[in-house]
Amino acid sequence: MRFLPPVWLVYALGFIPAVAYFALGVMDRLGADPQNVLERALGLWALRFLVAGLAITPLRRSLGLNLLRYRRSLGLLAFWYACLHLSVYLVLDQGLDGAAIWADIVKRPYITIGMAAFALLVPLALTSNAFSIRRLGPGWTRLHRLVYPAALLAAAHFVMLVKAWPPEPLVYLGLVVLLLAYRVVEPRLRRPSPRARAAQGR
Repeated sequence: MRFLPPVWLVYALGFIPAVAYFALGVMDRLGADPQNVLERALGLWALRFLVAGLAITPLRRSLGLNLLRYRRSLGLLAFWYACLHLSVYLVLDQGLDGAAIWADIVKRPYITIGMAAFALLVPLALTSNAFSIRRLGPGWTRLHRLVYPAALLAAAHFVMLVKAWPPEPLVYLGLVVLLLAYRVVEPRLRRPSPRARAAQGR
């Protein structure tokens, strides 16, 4: 039987980048604009964990690699990194100035999209527990499909954030689009053709 590391190890390893970046910030080793570096790094890790969570289903269906036990932990890591990303923006960037924050949300489309992505992640994080799965029943699966638009909005937020057009944001956007497209195309490819269904019915 293939060895799979325990779930707690995913959490332990997952928070290493956050600890490292905050430690570098405390030591004043994040460059000339530490707030911006910290904010973007935390947001990027949130997006990475979202992409990793979306990749679990294609890996299982295409390669037989079953990592479903890690999907919840990856989703929660994405949420907590998004919380840290948002906290740096609210506290260090805007100084908890409600008027300035609201003006930013209204005037800057990439901020609006980023806030929308975060808002979609909140109910997913709150219901990522066994009690909610039992309580919501089939509705739990439908609710957690919100991760699809959340990931797409997060990737779009990253693309719109940069001033030029470096390849990295476009790569992440492409990965999200491919992983979502897989969920649409793969079931149709597995569905028997009309001729095959007719042959089976004979």
